Amino acid sequence: MKRRDLLKGLILAPVADLSPVLGVEAAASSHAGASAQPGVRPSTAGMRSQIAGMSLEALREQYRSDLFDDYLPFWERTGFDFELGGFMCAVDHDGTQVNTDKHMWYQGRGMWTHAFAYNHFGGEIHLEMARKTRDFILRHGMDGEGHWVRTLDREGGQIGAADRMGYTALFIAEGLQEYARAAGDEESMELAIESFWKGARLYDDPERDVGQGYLPVSYPGMRIQGFEMVTIVLLTQLLQKREDPKLEARLAHAVKVVMERFWNPEYRLNNEALNHDYERPDDDNEDYIYLGHAIETFWMILHEALRRGDRALFDLAAERMKRHMEVAWDDVYGGFFRAMEVHGSFTFDKVLWLQEEVLIGMMILLEHTDLEWPERWFGRTFRYVQEKYPLKPHGYPMWIMGGDRKVTFRPRTSRKGNYHHPRHLMLNLLALDRMIARGGGVSDVWQ
Repeated sequence: MKRRDLLKGLILAPVADLSPVLGVEAAASSHAGASAQPGVRPSTAGMRSQIAGMSLEALREQYRSDLFDDYLPFWERTGFDFELGGFMCAVDHDGTQVNTDKHMWYQGRGMWTHAFAYNHFGGEIHLEMARKTRDFILRHGMDGEGHWVRTLDREGGQIGAADRMGYTALFIAEGLQEYARAAGDEESMELAIESFWKGARLYDDPERDVGQGYLPVSYPGMRIQGFEMVTIVLLTQLLQKREDPKLEARLAHAVKVVMERFWNPEYRLNNEALNHDYERPDDDNEDYIYLGHAIETFWMILHEALRRGDRALFDLAAERMKRHMEVAWDDVYGGFFRAMEVHGSFTFDKVLWLQEEVLIGMMILLEHTDLEWPERWFGRTFRYVQEKYPLKPHGYPMWIMGGDRKVTFRPRTSRKGNYHHPRHLMLNLLALDRMIARGGGVSDVWQ
């Protein structure tokens, strides 16, 4: 008898320049003809003069300050190696460098952040930071077999084995494709595509046996929603810059498996792990929902649906994002839980990145629909984040990256993020600029 059948009755009750996306010619829709989902049909809300109780201009100023007065100056002062290139993210609240290791995920992510900042807001220092990171990892980041390693020391010495899961290759590719636009560097775009396929080959290997510590069970060749997620956000951006039928097919595959195979119709939630053939396992992974990755993935699918001009996919992703948010919200202390076992308990920590993925998703819906529910969720989440995460009340710049259920301040830390937080600030600032330029009107993308 299947494990989930034994537990019946205990189931949880229901409870990027990405602006050019609006000008991309619609691709063929894999969901053509599908009906809009409940809760996603347009409301009569009309023009938006306020969000989260603030005028659009006041909200934009908050985002501008958080990005330009807090985040970007911090990384210009500490954490970046202007001499040798690369990000050293082991930094304490006061800017003290805890160690000088350069984790390769953070090199790709930081390269993307500063190339994107340069592409949309200017600033030669951001192009310099992206370029020096690119040059550093291309000199030192691969082992003798051509695989990206996981970590480098400050001088470029390799620490530990190569990444055999493929994530590093995807984060490097995301950084390179954004840098390619910033620098007008066609070689970097070719390297980005090569790096993506290198990671995809690792992921597609049925013998790949790389433990995933956050999952209940790991086994060879397992499929991970998180990998499909990074594929989607990378290729949605890259394909706005370069036509490539093979990459289009791979992106369509990633969207399809997230919407159809990782989706668990019994729970109405997405599983995080499947067998290599995308079948749902009969083990503890069947019970495990990584709410954070699901929410993050669905806003990325919203952007992909905009790129395709696929309203049915957009509506379905919006409704499923809403479902995961409703399940993840902490009605006692506020904020979103990161993960859960459907027949067990929540993972009670509160990470900043998850709260900000919600804010990105809600801003997309606020910009492109006149739905009312995204404004309620945005307001609730924005107020929670602004209350709990900024370090300014404790005398420091930047924000708390994560904490316990109450987001209790801890006086020491050993990591500062260079990706999720600035991505949220930049994407939503750009969205607010567009909304203000339209006088608060909803975009005409679906007209």
